[in-house]
Amino acid sequence: MEQLTGMDAAFLYLERPNAPLHIGGLAIYDPSTAPNGKVRFKEILRFTEERLHLARTFRQRLVKVPLGVDHPYWIEDPNFDLEYHIRHIALPAPGDWRQLCIVASRIYARPLDMERPLWEYTIIEGLDNVAGVPKGSYAILTKIHHCAIDGMSGIDIMNAVHTMAPDDVSVAPPRQPWVADKIPSGAELLARAQVNNVRQPIRLASVAARTAPGVAKAVRGMISGAVKAPTPPNRVPKTRFSKNLSSHRVIENRTFTLEDIRDIKSRRTGTTVNDAVLAIVGGALRKYLQSKNDLPERSLVAMAPVSTRAQEEKDSMGNQVSAMSIALGTDIKDPIERMAFTHEGAAAQKVFTNAIGARQLTDYTKFSPAVLTGLAARLTGQMGINPPFNTVVTNVPGPQIPLYSVGARMVTHIGLGCPVDGMGIFHAIGSYCGNMTIAVTACRDALPDPEFYAACLDEAFGELKATTVKRPQAKKKANGAKRKTAAKKAPRSKIRATTVKRKSASPRAKSSPARKKRTAKSASAPRS
Repeated sequence: MEQLTGMDAAFLYLERPNAPLHIGGLAIYDPSTAPNGKVRFKEILRFTEERLHLARTFRQRLVKVPLGVDHPYWIEDPNFDLEYHIRHIALPAPGDWRQLCIVASRIYARPLDMERPLWEYTIIEGLDNVAGVPKGSYAILTKIHHCAIDGMSGIDIMNAVHTMAPDDVSVAPPRQPWVADKIPSGAELLARAQVNNVRQPIRLASVAARTAPGVAKAVRGMISGAVKAPTPPNRVPKTRFSKNLSSHRVIENRTFTLEDIRDIKSRRTGTTVNDAVLAIVGGALRKYLQSKNDLPERSLVAMAPVSTRAQEEKDSMGNQVSAMSIALGTDIKDPIERMAFTHEGAAAQKVFTNAIGARQLTDYTKFSPAVLTGLAARLTGQMGINPPFNTVVTNVPGPQIPLYSVGARMVTHIGLGCPVDGMGIFHAIGSYCGNMTIAVTACRDALPDPEFYAACLDEAFGELKATTVKRPQAKKKANGAKRKTAAKKAPRSKIRATTVKRKSASPRAKSSPARKKRTAKSASAPRS
């Protein structure tokens, strides 16, 4: 058995029927690259079953401690049933993108079964009219609870069920046979809780001792002004996304080339790809809220997760993340100024996080007591306390080479997030094969027109790209065109007159009698 940390357990305690806290993705596959040109549902089942040992999340379920006096435990599920977790449906004709988003949103909005391993795959066939996708493709909608994984461990799971070549079906066998656990009794779990509660103060003291120098350094930096503290909750503005969620979701996305994003960020020294993405998101939110007459005077604030997962923790479950609070510059019209603003905010947050230590901040959350964490989560929901940010913008880099599942090439992949009460929109950024996708998961009541928001993302990207890339070239062409137009419009008589005038004013031209007279007069004038 392995116990959840305080951070992992918080994702359980904060979950509500209208706000399930799972994350996931929607991937589209082209079966024409498979050995027989098609992929059957049974082949997907067999392919996944052969790789279950590569990711612990697949066969582990939760057991809760009676009375909630300690955090739950992971055990190997003795009743594991693969066919329960992998489902199969098909879109009705014509099978277009909007239909796929509607069906995926409905499935994604449903909570996971807490009595089973916390993940689901839904195979969706019938994608015959999706732009940019080969006819006959299928999609896989993934749902995995956030208490089991974070963004980086989600990448590990993706790698477990994909290969780097269509004909590569080999997989390393497990080192030892899988053995299911016996479900522990309530008395056993209570006994473990007693031992943990005795040890907890000692562990917490150890973490406090490690973080004390970093906290002192951060305090000194804030006093001197070298370190900027995160945005206080009372400075986070409220918008249409700051209300409690409905139980309905919408999904949408836009894809841009990594080359364009890198070109945008390279126009300003020190700017990163993340800064460019944050500027695009800030611009899209600005345009969308302006259209609803709901744009606040203060900038919206994003929470940007930062992975603290060490190399040796690559295959471990749970969350190893810290967070930065970054203003998105939604109050700034000019896209270049907005990108500079997000860059400065992100840089300041990195200084603050590095001063204390992102890893140390994460360690504190691991030791939060179960009773206090659960009580805080319940009070947060009952009192309507909003999170100290308006959205999440998480960037998880993906592979830049094609991936295959059962021989089918993955055409595209978009990430899906978990909106919560008070934060009705979530942005998941991912990259794959030279493209970067900004995907949105939102409450349908707060974002009833996801296609329009996607158009806002397009427009924000277009403005930033045109301002940073095309402005110098356009200006040069405009100046050249202006000179040509002036030359064409000038009458010939004027041009000749100008030429004659220049010749008459030449030093070589003969002087007139009047000019000679003036020159002689000035020469004879007395000097002072």
